[in-house]
Amino acid sequence: MKRMITFLSIAALAACSSVTKDIEVDAMADANVDFSAYQTYGWVAASAIVSDAYAQWEAPGFDPVAEIKTQVDAALQKRGMTEDSVDPDVLVAFSVGLDMDALGVKQDPDTDTQMLANIPQGGLALLMADSQTGYVSWIGVATGDVQDNPDDQTVKKRLEYAVSELIKKLPR
Repeated sequence: MKRMITFLSIAALAACSSVTKDIEVDAMADANVDFSAYQTYGWVAASAIVSDAYAQWEAPGFDPVAEIKTQVDAALQKRGMTEDSVDPDVLVAFSVGLDMDALGVKQDPDTDTQMLANIPQGGLALLMADSQTGYVSWIGVATGDVQDNPDDQTVKKRLEYAVSELIKKLPR
């Protein structure tokens, strides 16, 4: 029984990592900011996502804006921050963009040769600005390949991974 549980755990981790293996995360912080002073956050009303007019990457019926906000809320609250829409210490915003014409190097599985190919890319930028000064104190960016016809669970796993990895890069 222990072997079966261990096998299932490893299989679940492998499946999750294969869904997110292309996602890269990077962040920059203002070295002069004491991030431990940020106890509350509020959302900037302009947080948005680029529309996918051709439904090439958005799962039908899935609301990525709500999902990103839910994931960020959970990650910030796990860090001990609370949402304050009246007088927050820091303002949070995000933007999602796509480059459907991005080029990259792909390996042909039949010939083992590398070739230039269209590899559409998507990116999530998450930023925090000091509510008193308006200056951006931290920005994180996650990029990855655009998935063809993803289901809701795949999109949710990818967003959860991207957000959690971004928040890990937020200074304490």
